[in-house]
Amino acid sequence: MASWRVLRRTLCTAAEAAAAPVPGTRWERLKKSKVGVWCRGLFTDYKEACREVVVGSWERPIKASIYASLLGGTWACFYTRPDQQAFEATLLDCSGQLGLLSPWIRNGTSDGHVQSLGKLRNEGRLHVLSLGILALAYQADYDPDATLYEAQCSNLSVPWRELHERVLDVGFVGRWWVLQSKMKDYDVNEEQFKDLPAHMQATSAPSVQEVETSERLHKESWLPLTVEEEETETNVTDRKEEEESQIQALKEEQIQA
Repeated sequence: MASWRVLRRTLCTAAEAAAAPVPGTRWERLKKSKVGVWCRGLFTDYKEACREVVVGSWERPIKASIYASLLGGTWACFYTRPDQQAFEATLLDCSGQLGLLSPWIRNGTSDGHVQSLGKLRNEGRLHVLSLGILALAYQADYDPDATLYEAQCSNLSVPWRELHERVLDVGFVGRWWVLQSKMKDYDVNEEQFKDLPAHMQATSAPSVQEVETSERLHKESWLPLTVEEEETETNVTDRKEEEESQIQALKEEQIQA
């Protein structure tokens, strides 16, 4: 009886050992863990999403082209968004262009706008705020490096609802649009023409015929002058007659004397 119990216990132990899972490799244990199952499910979801995008683009090419254009345009705007250094470089470039001109021929609007921006930059009050696809240049009340209480206290900072009143320029697709518009005709001082008549203050583009006529006259001005033979003979005859008349007048004066 005792031997039967020992035999049954031995057989049960062998059966449990055979039914127990055999430990696999580390990679297999990682795949069967919670992290592995989550990563595999995430990969499957992204795979299905990509497959649906490809299938949908093939079935609706126009809609896919519109979405692709929007995404590409957004990426281009984000990539070409100007920053603080770009704004300062553009400002210095415009200031240099105005500095090459005499104060009498500078445009008052361009000069005043650039001078005000340069003053804010020197005072450290000119800042640029990035908004993803565009940037805003605005003026602050104080330099952030100033040690004044008003400049360092966050409760006294400029609220967001007043930001639109302090915006000076908008940077988009690599350009600062307000500054570029202010620099239009920067070498034309309109104050010089305010005393002219109204019809002389406004200028219009020349027509095609006027341009062709001007070009033709300009080309003809570089050609050498040609004198015809008839004109030469006429000039010689006139000179001879003048000389004869002068000689006859001298003889008459001598006779009278």
